[in-house]
Amino acid sequence: MIARKYLYLIALAREKHFGRAAAACHISPSTLSAAIRDLETELGVAVVERGKQFAGLTPEGRCVVDYAQRMAAGAASLKQELTQLRDGLAGHLRLGVIPTALTVVAALTAPFFRRHPMVTTEVISLSTVEILSRLRSFEIDAGIVYVESGRDDDLLTTPLWQENHVLLSAVGGPFEGRESVTWKEAAQVALCLLTPDMQNRKTIDGVFASLGCRPQPTLESNSIVSILAHVSSGAWSSIVPRSVFDLIGIPRGVHVFELSDPSVAWATGLVTLAREPRPAMIDALLTTAHGLAQPFGRDA
Repeated sequence: MIARKYLYLIALAREKHFGRAAAACHISPSTLSAAIRDLETELGVAVVERGKQFAGLTPEGRCVVDYAQRMAAGAASLKQELTQLRDGLAGHLRLGVIPTALTVVAALTAPFFRRHPMVTTEVISLSTVEILSRLRSFEIDAGIVYVESGRDDDLLTTPLWQENHVLLSAVGGPFEGRESVTWKEAAQVALCLLTPDMQNRKTIDGVFASLGCRPQPTLESNSIVSILAHVSSGAWSSIVPRSVFDLIGIPRGVHVFELSDPSVAWATGLVTLAREPRPAMIDALLTTAHGLAQPFGRDA
């Protein structure tokens, strides 16, 4: 439905290396190079910057890749529609998820699977920037991000749940016997937080900055599981959304403190491209998401 040479070009744009792109397409580098040259002859423009190694795409090449990605996405959507008419929804759903939502995303994927058991789902941990980039290049189908990050005109964002943040500290720590801690007090303890490129970390830093606080985390990780493990060791405290524990529970030996002054909540949502017509897979996912909005639309 779409000429293979366009798919080869998409792979080259993604891998940025002739050898890796050829391997991803299960062809030889010479076959890939020949296909790209054939495409350039057909279109009458150079799509790849010439050099001994891949040096990037020309402006015309970037335009062709953008068009090819839309064609490939459209072809995949048509196949899904035809399969659904015959056998029900089937295929592969690719979902990018920010680290703080990894432990609760099953609240969406589980009911989706029950409704559509022939769909396989791939959940990938990504930063917000990576999710939006891969979404726009059709490398993933949807993402879970903070709602404020999905407000661009080319995106459709469906709120899933609201979450307040809590302080985690080992039992017997400096706040033992209390139920809540202020953000200013939290700034005074040894913290392990997500890395600065993560949207969750940016929002936390923003709260501290608004209070005139500048805590210096002594451990950073892009993995929420790693953060929980380090808090469990007793050496660090951390700040995470309470929803992290909705499905997996609170680690043994860890106490959860409400954070106050201020009380802050963020909305998390499902983000997709604002495409018309919408692919059947995305329609089905949105239907499931809308079903979750009511029970999860609360402060956790």
